[in-house]
Amino acid sequence: MRFAILALIGVLGLAGCAAPPGVWASDEDVARAAYRHDGPPRLTLFTMLNNNSGAGAHTSLMINGSQRVIWDPAGSFKHETIPERNDVIYGVTPMVADVYTRFHARKTFHVQIQELDVTPEIAERAMQLAGAYGPVPQAQCSRSTSSILAQLFPGKISQTWLPKTLAAEFGALPGVREQVLYEYDSDDNSKVLADWDPAKV
Repeated sequence: MRFAILALIGVLGLAGCAAPPGVWASDEDVARAAYRHDGPPRLTLFTMLNNNSGAGAHTSLMINGSQRVIWDPAGSFKHETIPERNDVIYGVTPMVADVYTRFHARKTFHVQIQELDVTPEIAERAMQLAGAYGPVPQAQCSRSTSSILAQLFPGKISQTWLPKTLAAEFGALPGVREQVLYEYDSDDNSKVLADWDPAKV
């Protein structure tokens, strides 16, 4: 399992808020990949932070509603077996969720993970807003994510360009649980297998 995770990380490349927009998976691929997690409706805010400077590098949001998706605005998490529409990643199984977080954690970055259980209505609204947002330009990951969250929590979340500001405001919401993921893999993942096959895991 660990070997497969590392292989997929290598295929996906480096993390960041800089991927070209405009990806649109087919209806068939999205329907085939749809995954319903049996946990409660939940929003999980990911904030990628530089280990040296502490600066925020990327923001994304995992949404567990009628299915589980990741809103990864201008993100670099890409794989041919994982369908995406603009910046919404579908088919977020436990394996994909684990790979996603580990993809961003390395010797230069760690991941702040903040979870908040919400009502089914809020989770579905979050999915609708993410799906309707459209492709996000480079360096606007926090701006777009905070725009979505500000509509879900008016008066408590403000629109911001800064990942750390958004994390602080989200963390102040009642019920938020937090953990931090550190890993120390090299930024150079070019030597791992490039033909990861989820059917074989």
